[in-house]
Amino acid sequence: MRVIALSELTREMIDLVGGKAAGLGELIRLGERVPEGFCVTTAVDDTDVLPEAEIEAAYRRLGGGPVAVRSSATAEDLPDASFAGMQDTYLDVTGLADLLAAIEKCRRSLHTARAVAYRDAHDIDHATVRMAVVVQRMVAPAVAGVLFTANPVTGSRSETVVEAAAGPGTSVVDGGGDVDRYVLDGSPRPVEGVLTADQLDELRRAGERLQRRLGGPQDVEWAYDRAGVLWLLQSRPITTLFPLPPATDDPEPRLYLEFGHVQGMLRPVTPMGMSTLKAVVAAMLASFGLRVEITDIGGRLYGDLTDLARDPSARKRLVKLMAVDFGPRAQAVMERALADPRFAPRPGPRTRRAGGGPTAGTAVRAVRGVVGALARPEAARARLFAEVDRLAASPTGPPGQPTAADRLRFVRDLDTATGPDDIVWPIVAGMLAATLPAHLLKGVASRHEIDTVLGGMPHNVTIEMDLALWQLADRARAHRELLLTTPPQELADRYRRGALPDIGLDAFLLRYGHRAVAEVDLGVPRWDEDPTPVFAVIANYLRVTEPDQAPDRRFARAAATAEATLADVVARARRKRPVRGRLAGFLLRRARSLAGLREAGKFAGLYRLRAMRRQLLLIGAELADGGLLARADDIMFLTLDEAASAVHDRADHRSTVAARQAVHRRELRRRAVPVALLSDGTDLEAVLPAPADPTGALRGVGAAVGVATGPARVVHDPATAQVRPGEILVAPTTDPGWTPLFLTAAGLVTETGAVMAHGPTVAREYGIPAVICVPGATRLIRTGDVVTVDAAAGTVTVA
Repeated sequence: MRVIALSELTREMIDLVGGKAAGLGELIRLGERVPEGFCVTTAVDDTDVLPEAEIEAAYRRLGGGPVAVRSSATAEDLPDASFAGMQDTYLDVTGLADLLAAIEKCRRSLHTARAVAYRDAHDIDHATVRMAVVVQRMVAPAVAGVLFTANPVTGSRSETVVEAAAGPGTSVVDGGGDVDRYVLDGSPRPVEGVLTADQLDELRRAGERLQRRLGGPQDVEWAYDRAGVLWLLQSRPITTLFPLPPATDDPEPRLYLEFGHVQGMLRPVTPMGMSTLKAVVAAMLASFGLRVEITDIGGRLYGDLTDLARDPSARKRLVKLMAVDFGPRAQAVMERALADPRFAPRPGPRTRRAGGGPTAGTAVRAVRGVVGALARPEAARARLFAEVDRLAASPTGPPGQPTAADRLRFVRDLDTATGPDDIVWPIVAGMLAATLPAHLLKGVASRHEIDTVLGGMPHNVTIEMDLALWQLADRARAHRELLLTTPPQELADRYRRGALPDIGLDAFLLRYGHRAVAEVDLGVPRWDEDPTPVFAVIANYLRVTEPDQAPDRRFARAAATAEATLADVVARARRKRPVRGRLAGFLLRRARSLAGLREAGKFAGLYRLRAMRRQLLLIGAELADGGLLARADDIMFLTLDEAASAVHDRADHRSTVAARQAVHRRELRRRAVPVALLSDGTDLEAVLPAPADPTGALRGVGAAVGVATGPARVVHDPATAQVRPGEILVAPTTDPGWTPLFLTAAGLVTETGAVMAHGPTVAREYGIPAVICVPGATRLIRTGDVVTVDAAAGTVTVA
């Protein structure tokens, strides 16, 4: 079938007629008013010759006259790829010759540079995409535009947005002229512009109808003809919205804060990783007396803070508690939420989830552990590393010849393990010792000086890992040409086959192979499974040719500067404020003894995660052999309970896994993750007024002192990234798996983070300036742009 009337099309015919035509056919079947037309199908691709006679007959059935000719690719108007404006449209086409020419131009637009780039960005295989063309009778519009059944800027599903202009509405779609914009939220308001109140009401009702019938928020093109009749020209899913929080019974809005960026994670977590992380994060918060429900939204970890925000006692400390790990962006949205009357304190008994503080037992242990660590830091450090070594040597699986059920019990037992006090409280003591001096030394020492004292910090396992990797690269210089010219993936394959020279990688992976980027997700391969990222970093280090830029020298310089600055600050403070000066000096010295331990807790916990992952992969292999999974690692797209049902009841989860993997791949492409959401999908940061900078610089928060200028290197995936010496690393976020890239970077810019988070902490210790919490940095800065990072001013300036 090469030419088919739109009225005969169904959603199931997308491979033949493309997304736009299938959507129009669905609208007609739903009884909506759509201009009559036909589709030249993808079957034409088989001969690459237009069926002119069939097209002429279909055109005559329309009555001839002006028509609209629009592309309809098979990868268009999809749930996660709209292709809006990527292929061609021609309006007011009259006569057969012009019609045939317009159809041919639409077909060729499948291969334009912008369409190819869009498919690349969405990981769509070019070979699988074909082009159909829609021809419709032209509506002579008095006014036209677009209708969004959810607010595409804020994400609010409680608002409908209408944009309109007189005439054909091309200025609305193309963004080339002035338009009237209406935001409809159900409240009465005066109506001005090209639409009447009745027309807005009709559009709102049409949008609600389409959203209900088509199963999700819609982006609708529409037109009113000169008789005042509404025509629907297209309806496609809004592809940019962040997923909604799960529905609850609460009729009032709920407040969700994103937790993943605390661990440097904005990528989606696998379902298996989510099922374990929920319990870990909830337990961590409970230790501070905060009972929070952890929720999966779009594969990201969000905490439901509604009850805490409404609790008269808990809300007083929410913003302050966020300073250490969540950072200023989270604090800003929380301040906005707390000022919202819908989250005002509620009278009556405290809610179960809010909590009022740590339990008496936890408080006693905390005081004993923190005070003990501050009093005897060397002993506390020794106990901590002994505990890390014990965890590293713990059994990695059940004894004997375990069954899948035995392995699953082993995983469940590890999943419920809690962090030992010998690790937790020295870390807390170090964080307190690093945080309090800024308050004690106000007016005596600058933030810059205090941050300098916190640089070059010893006893940090992540720094030790990075420097061990530098030493590994240094020993590998004899094989520099091989390591620089061979792709990292190929080097990893050769390493696994034993076909590479010995550069000492075995020993490095024995100590650090349980690490990875996004390493808190069980579903992510560890470096000892796939050392591709390690080879990418080795290549970066081999490009360092200036001795003074060697990471070990940079770290030593930062440590020496820190000690000198500490002595100067303490001497000055004692002169000006003797009591405070002595206390601040004590705390800063304890910070240099203990604050570097911050990474040790996570480092130790990763041994447990690696053991769990290994056992789960073995279970997955058994399930794959039994036909219940396609591959062993598909088990990472199940929860522990679902894995148990497969093991014990032979439940087949292959369709569930395939559906979740498709969603996961789509979410991996998402570049922006809301810091905080309301239950109607509103991105709270999107409704905050944007801070203005008269200089045009991008604003953030200085997190590691200094100023650096250099070419930007924008990185979304550090696994194979190159950061050359002197470049400014620009990233959405960072975790310890990113930190090897810091050793060649001249500065760091991130979109999220907190001053005491992993990335800024390591940046300070290497002595490289860092500005964090720069919204949209990876979008507004391009690789190669010359940028200046000024931590003192909290700015990033693009030359």
